[in-house]
Amino acid sequence: MILKNLNNKTLLWLKISVFLLALIPLIKLIVGGYFDDLGANPIEKITHRTGYWTLIFLLVTLSITPLRWLTSWSWLVRLRRMLGLFAFFYASLHFLTYLVLDQFFDWNNIVKDIIKRPYITIGFTAFVLLILLAITSNNYSTKLLGGRRWRLLHRLIYPVAVSGVVHFWWLVKKDITEPLTFSLLLAVLLAVRLIYWISKHNKMIYKDR
Repeated sequence: MILKNLNNKTLLWLKISVFLLALIPLIKLIVGGYFDDLGANPIEKITHRTGYWTLIFLLVTLSITPLRWLTSWSWLVRLRRMLGLFAFFYASLHFLTYLVLDQFFDWNNIVKDIIKRPYITIGFTAFVLLILLAITSNNYSTKLLGGRRWRLLHRLIYPVAVSGVVHFWWLVKKDITEPLTFSLLLAVLLAVRLIYWISKHNKMIYKDR
C-alpha cells in the first residue's frame, strides 16, 4: 500500500536515484578508458556495452506498463519517459562509437555498410525510429499531435525493440546467450500486452451484449 502512492518529494528523489543509476554504465566505460582497462579491443567493448544497455533500457521502459497493471503503482509511469530517453542516449553512444571510432566518418563506407550488412541496416533503422520517439518525448509534442496520435506514434517502440534484438542476434557469431535472453524477455513483455489487450477487448464485447 505504501508504494501505491508516492508524494512529490519521494518521487523526485526516486527520479534522481534512477537517473544516477542509469549513468553507471557510462561511468564504468569512462573509468575503464581512463585506466586502459577496456580489453584488447576497446572499440568493440564500447560498442557492445552501449548496445547492451540500449536494449536493457528499452526492455525496462516496456516493462513499466505491465508492472503498473500488476501492482497498481501508477507512479511508475512517471519514470517511463526518462528510461526511454536513456535508451536513446545509449543508442546514440552506440551509433557514435561506430561513426567516430570505428569508421572515422568514412561516409561512403558507412552507407555501404547500411545497405549491404543486414544487422547494420536493421540497427540503423531502429536508431532512426528511436530519434523520432526521443524528439517527441515532451509535453509540447503531446499537445501538438494530440494524445491519441502521440500514443500511436510511440507504439513505434515495439518495432524499435524487436529490431534492436534482431540487430544484436545477427551481430553475434558464436555465443547467443545474451541475444536469446533479450529475445525471451521481449517476447514475454509483448505477450503480456497481447493477453491484456485480448482480455480488455473481450470485456468490452461482453458489456455491449
